[in-house]
Amino acid sequence: MTFYSAFFHFPLHTRCVAGCVADRLGLQQRRNRLRSRLRTQMALHATNESVGLRSSVETGRDRSPSHVVEEPVTTRTIVVTSGKGGVGKTTATANIGMSMARLGYKVALIDSDIGLRNLDLLLGLENRILYTAMDVIDGQCRLDQALIRDKRWKNLSLLSISKNRQKYNVTQTHMVQLVAQIAAAGYHFILIDCPAGIDVGFIHAISPASEAIIVTTPEITAIRDADRVAGLLEAKGIYQVKLLVNRVRAEMVQTNDMMSVRDVQEMLGIPLLGAIPEDTQVIISTNRGEPLVLKKKLSLSGIAFENAARRLIGKQDYFLDLAAPYKGIFQKVQDALLGGKHS
Repeated sequence: MTFYSAFFHFPLHTRCVAGCVADRLGLQQRRNRLRSRLRTQMALHATNESVGLRSSVETGRDRSPSHVVEEPVTTRTIVVTSGKGGVGKTTATANIGMSMARLGYKVALIDSDIGLRNLDLLLGLENRILYTAMDVIDGQCRLDQALIRDKRWKNLSLLSISKNRQKYNVTQTHMVQLVAQIAAAGYHFILIDCPAGIDVGFIHAISPASEAIIVTTPEITAIRDADRVAGLLEAKGIYQVKLLVNRVRAEMVQTNDMMSVRDVQEMLGIPLLGAIPEDTQVIISTNRGEPLVLKKKLSLSGIAFENAARRLIGKQDYFLDLAAPYKGIFQKVQDALLGGKHS
């Protein structure tokens, strides 16, 4: 007996009940398939939103502090030093730190120049400093009270070591303890703005660092001091050192009145992080308390600082061609089409 013959063998009312049950079972199966399909679409939509959020964070377009790069936090402590004063350590620290914060990383800047702090001026935070690292060491405040958050990018913080105390009040142990506490707070990068010279302030500043950026200019005096600092860093066990050549003037390089970036790098034998051209906008941004990288229309030096920050966090980026830094976009297109014969 087949299925159909067996089915019609039953009475009419029995067949009607069985048909209703079958219809209900079919409807329930369709509902289950529809729910499963909706769950799959919602999961794909949530995944796409998370990927889009991460890409917007990495391009620095979202300023919300909740949109920080979600990665296992391995804090990198980097000291920015030079030996010679006036080469642009503080400017480099402010702009590189701000660029990394715009990329979504949690960054802490430490101004270790005791009594002559200037990093707060470049960031426009001079009126908000109530506590310093010495107050934290003395137990007068908590670390989060001394860390001043930038109003524009909440994932960037500043810590000043001291206002008017003597250098011998801060020891290497204090610096190591402060950096360890900041790292425990979940910061990705800690940049230490080192004071000029190679005395006790320099020794204290480099003590908690595992990496270093040496800032120099294409001048023989600054290069000699940078070479001396590189030797001291190596003696302290800091081998991950990168070079930042600041205040490069392309017209003087072309007339052989200034050493090129390649000449400086070959003399020091340090991997190049970036080359920053001379720019009058540095003075303007300093007086306004706004780093160069925050300008809507970036100057050439602002672009160079951003590229240096991207290379520092491990992203591949190009080096600016400082041989012809002032060419416009139409002139660059013309050079590309005509093989660079027209200037």
